[in-house]
Amino acid sequence: MKKIILVFLMLLILTGCTKKEEQKHVNILNWSSYIPDSVIRNFEKETNIKVNYGTYSSNEELLAKVSNAKEGTYDLIFPSDYMIEIMKNRDMLEKIDKTKLNNINNLNSSYLNLEYDSNNDYSLPFIAASTVISVNRDLVKDSITSYNDLLNPKYKNDIVLIDDQRIIIGMALLANGYDMNSTDEKELEVAKEWLLQLKDNIKAYDSDSPKNFLITKEVSIAVLWNAEGALASMENNSIENIFPNEGFALSIDNFAIPKGAKNKEELYIFIDYILRPDVMKEIISSYPYKNINKETDKILNDDYLNNKAANIPDEIYKQGSFVKNVGDSIRTFDKIWAEIK
Repeated sequence: MKKIILVFLMLLILTGCTKKEEQKHVNILNWSSYIPDSVIRNFEKETNIKVNYGTYSSNEELLAKVSNAKEGTYDLIFPSDYMIEIMKNRDMLEKIDKTKLNNINNLNSSYLNLEYDSNNDYSLPFIAASTVISVNRDLVKDSITSYNDLLNPKYKNDIVLIDDQRIIIGMALLANGYDMNSTDEKELEVAKEWLLQLKDNIKAYDSDSPKNFLITKEVSIAVLWNAEGALASMENNSIENIFPNEGFALSIDNFAIPKGAKNKEELYIFIDYILRPDVMKEIISSYPYKNINKETDKILNDDYLNNKAANIPDEIYKQGSFVKNVGDSIRTFDKIWAEIK
C-alpha cells in the first residue's frame, strides 16, 4: 500500500512539473524604467504567456550581456539605433518577420527605414528619446543654455549625469563645437580634458533614475533623458528642462530579436501587444518619451502633449543628433570613459 501511495505522489509531482514546463513564456531584456509592470502583468493575463524580464542601463551593458549569454537566452531586446548596426554586423540579430505583426502600421513612418537599418529588416522602432539639461530653479538662478555653463565652480558636487559613455563624451564634443560622433583623436582629447574639468561638479553617474537626485535636492542640475526630465518637472514645477544650444543626443530604441531566440511565437505576440495604441499610451503615460505610434497620438492626454520635455516639438527634435557607430574608435571612447570616471 505504501508503495502505491509513493508512486501516486511521484506521478502528481511529475504531472505538476510538466504543466509548469508547458506554460508559454518569453525572455525579454530591456532598459530599466521603460515598460511599467502593469503592462507586463496585463499581457500575461491576456495571453497566459509568462514574461521573464531583465534590464540593463546602457547599450554597452546590453551588448555585453547578450555576448556573454548562451545563444537563445533572450528572445527580445531593445537596442538603440547605433547598437542595432553593431549587433547586426556581428551577426547577433535575426530578421524580423513583419507579416506576424498585425499592428505594425501603427508606427509613424518618419521613424522607419533609417540609416542604421534601412529596410527595418532587423529592428522596429519602439520609442524615441533625447537628452536634456534639467535645472531646479529653486536652487539655480543663473541662466543655463549651454553645456559650458555646467563648468561653473559653484556647482561643485551638484550635478548628476547619465551613466552612458557615448552620450557624455558626445556632450563634451558638442560643448567644444565638434560633432558628437567625432573620432578625431585631437578633438576627443579636448573632450576628455573638458570632462576632467567638469569632474569636481559631478556627484553621480546614474542611468536608472537620475531624476531622483533632482527631486530629493541632492543635486540642482542633471543631464538626463527627456522622460526623466519630464517626470521630474511633473513632480516639481520648479524643475526646468532645457535643450542646450550646442545640440543634444537623440536615440531610437528598437525591438530586435537576438540570434537563436527560442520563443518566436511568443515574442511576436508581445511586440504586437506593445504596438497597440492603448498599450503604448499606458507606457508613455508612465515613462513620457517621444511617442512614435501614430494611433496613440490620437488618444494621449494634455499633460503629455503640453509637456515639451516629453512631447518634444519637431522643430526642437531636429536640432539633435543620433549616436552613430564609431567602429574601432570605440576603444578610444572606452579609454576616455575609464579616465574620467
